[in-house]
Amino acid sequence: MSRVLFFGFVLLALTIDQITKGMALAWLTPFQPVPVLPGFNLTLGFNTGASFGMLSGIMANTPLLMAALTGVLTLGLAWMGLRAKLPLEAAGFALITGGSAGNILDRLRQGAVTDFLDFYWRDWHWPTFNGADIAIFLGVVAILFAGFRGSKEAKNA
Repeated sequence: MSRVLFFGFVLLALTIDQITKGMALAWLTPFQPVPVLPGFNLTLGFNTGASFGMLSGIMANTPLLMAALTGVLTLGLAWMGLRAKLPLEAAGFALITGGSAGNILDRLRQGAVTDFLDFYWRDWHWPTFNGADIAIFLGVVAILFAGFRGSKEAKNA
């Protein structure tokens, strides 16, 4: 995958994430669910921790540290993506890089990551998430799929 295409995927993930978070910030009231479908609300929230709010108590007052740690990981993942041999693998790393960059921007701008997608079943709610998290998840799926396809092709060669 060319560098231009790689950074195009990064920019696409980052842009979609930031636009949807901007809409959520403009239209939603924090922690007031807006029902959309059975099992799905829009609920504006803010994550000061890592994935799924882990470490939020420890990292709540250190958004710059959290952004710096995430930034180092993001640069490493971008480097891996730029060196990936398979296009699907590179696209996966690009999606992860773009999603991670979106969450870093949130931490730098407001001290926490904006979340607003709230899926639930009865009284159980999945941790609220955002477009960056979707990009990261899809990136991981792409990398895993590329790895499985790559190992299958290597066996057949």
